[in-house]
Amino acid sequence: MTSWLGVVSAEHVQRAVELGIAQLGHGKRSGLARMQEGDTLIDYSPSRRLGDTAPLRQFTAVGTIPDNEIWQADEGSFTPFRRRVRYEASQPVPLEALKTRLQLTSTPNWGYQLRRGLVELTPADAAIIRSAMCRDA
Repeated sequence: MTSWLGVVSAEHVQRAVELGIAQLGHGKRSGLARMQEGDTLIDYSPSRRLGDTAPLRQFTAVGTIPDNEIWQADEGSFTPFRRRVRYEASQPVPLEALKTRLQLTSTPNWGYQLRRGLVELTPADAAIIRSAMCRDA
């Protein structure tokens, strides 16, 4: 099983958790297609809302991909690709609280990789983040 870090605004993560879905890269299919049944998805929110200049920098949700189905939703003029996620009870955790323990953040300019919108996590990083998010949730 693979663990993934999805980069999504907190507002969009909240809606995704309510709907039990993942939607990445402004509705593109490619990121979702990289994930497989049983994989872990951890959402990281650099901001509260898309376009906000004030940083949030929190891990905001964690879940498991329950199947391999990807579908295209109809939101009127917007038809994003989505897939189901079984989200766990969790609490947001600031990146700063875990930054020194993660391989993800161990190199200079580590944040550039987040621009892809979906980053594979090491098993150790996924365990550290999940443990912090699910503690006392």
